[in-house]
Amino acid sequence: MLPGIGFSEILLLGLAALIIVGPKDLPMMMRRVGQFVGKGRAMAREFQAAFEDIARQSELDELRKEIEDLKRDNTMQQAQDDLAAFEADVNSAVMEKSPPTPASDPKPKGAPDAPAPAPKPGDDVA
Repeated sequence: MLPGIGFSEILLLGLAALIIVGPKDLPMMMRRVGQFVGKGRAMAREFQAAFEDIARQSELDELRKEIEDLKRDNTMQQAQDDLAAFEADVNSAVMEKSPPTPASDPKPKGAPDAPAPAPKPGDDVA
């Protein structure tokens, strides 16, 4: 029940109410006190439910924002992946069609040419 109020205090309050209000009107007064307490509890429940709804709505808004951020990040990552794949395709196509560069020539620039094969006997040397 109420904190700090024991059975003897409640009995004393009931006896005072009986004397002040009278036995004839006491049941009506107790009914009104009960209705008042019921209305107070209903208002407290409604107040608490409103706060819970606000908290739930706030959490939902945060979740929506996180989902939108994830979608945006996923879209950016997908665009980067698509661009990298396109770049790789273009690079491979260019490398296939381009002529070999001098750097890829197996013979170094300053290296002497290989000696010509010796003529065989019977070949005409002119």
